[in-house]
Amino acid sequence: MGLDITVMIVDWSWLGEVPSRERLERLRDAWYDDESGLWGHRAAVVEGDWEWPRGPGGGFFAIYEFRRTCGSFKAHFWAGERWESLRDHADPLVRTRLDTFLTGLIWDGLDGEAQHTDPGFFCDDPKVSYGLMVARSPGSVRELVATWEEVRPRLCELRGAFIEHSAVPKGWIHDFDGFNDLLEDWGRVLTEAARRGWGVVGLSE
Repeated sequence: MGLDITVMIVDWSWLGEVPSRERLERLRDAWYDDESGLWGHRAAVVEGDWEWPRGPGGGFFAIYEFRRTCGSFKAHFWAGERWESLRDHADPLVRTRLDTFLTGLIWDGLDGEAQHTDPGFFCDDPKVSYGLMVARSPGSVRELVATWEEVRPRLCELRGAFIEHSAVPKGWIHDFDGFNDLLEDWGRVLTEAARRGWGVVGLSE
């Protein structure tokens, strides 16, 4: 669990115009581009905000900096674990909506088999899609946003149950505020992607 994760929104008209087998390479090439990419000369990280590349690739993707995570996937993993210990104590509607939201992004579900990537978004060959953690097409993003908008106003209802059943003295996502912030950040990512008609991609570094 030492992975970092980079979460970005991606212009589907730019990424989707090439065959699925070439999309991950196209995205990585833009990210690593010496003149207009972000890798190797990123600006100071501003948590809870976006980083946009400069130059020709600047209009095709943007990276979101999650709060309280230092770029680590551990925070996302532990959010799923906290939810697993919390969900039986949530209102049934909230439980159903958050199950859908989190299994669509970061939680493996009760059976451990949830898929966080849309089939065909990238090539399904594991050798080609190495490092891929999340891949959601614009249609999938819209569905997750609709779920988020339903559950967001009711997240505060989980505070008491989180304190009783999920809180730990320290570590990743140890309190309700950290859990809530991570979900809010995912909501921001999805909402911005949906507003633009873009997809969402999470890559390990």
